[in-house]
Amino acid sequence: MGWLQRLFKKGRQDRFIELLIQQADYTVKGADALLEYLKHPSKEQADEVTRIEKEADEVRRILIAELNNTFVTPLDREDIHALSRDIDDVLDYARSTVEEMYILEVQPNEYLHRMVSMLGDAAREIHLGVQRLQGHPAVAEDHAVRAKALHNRMERVYREALAELFHRPEDIEHIMQMLKLRETYRHLSNAGDRWDEAANVLNDIVVKMP
Repeated sequence: MGWLQRLFKKGRQDRFIELLIQQADYTVKGADALLEYLKHPSKEQADEVTRIEKEADEVRRILIAELNNTFVTPLDREDIHALSRDIDDVLDYARSTVEEMYILEVQPNEYLHRMVSMLGDAAREIHLGVQRLQGHPAVAEDHAVRAKALHNRMERVYREALAELFHRPEDIEHIMQMLKLRETYRHLSNAGDRWDEAANVLNDIVVKMP
């Protein structure tokens, strides 16, 4: 029996947690696929990120449909929606990053590897945080704090990357590469911002728990 069939055998109150866990799990896989693209750039690996993002979108559609048809939810309705949206946005940015890198022929560098690696680590923290929400909310909060710390580290790498990028442009070709890399860095920074927002939502959920 697949995960979706098992899900609908459970009570309605459990479905939202399971769907959020599924979303977070897909985002871990998406971040790992993006890192694999940096190691071995190819159309096939870029398509793998897109495939994972589309599968995750389907989980979010189910979650929103369930949310619209449920009167009582295990967590605050707005928090469920916000956490689902933030997790979804991370994968959207992963997809747009790999698509632009492939189309614009952006070559992976040390900064990209570091940022994507931290993005994946933050994805794992949020995934674990969502898993611990019901049984161990204090542990969920700890994972949220770890995700926020990773976001801060990622922002420092982002600023380092920009500083290095705009240091003494050499010619028009170099300037074109600068613009391409700046967009790629920006996509990843935006993805990191979404993890920071997801961590804030996790903290809000824990605070509201009895």
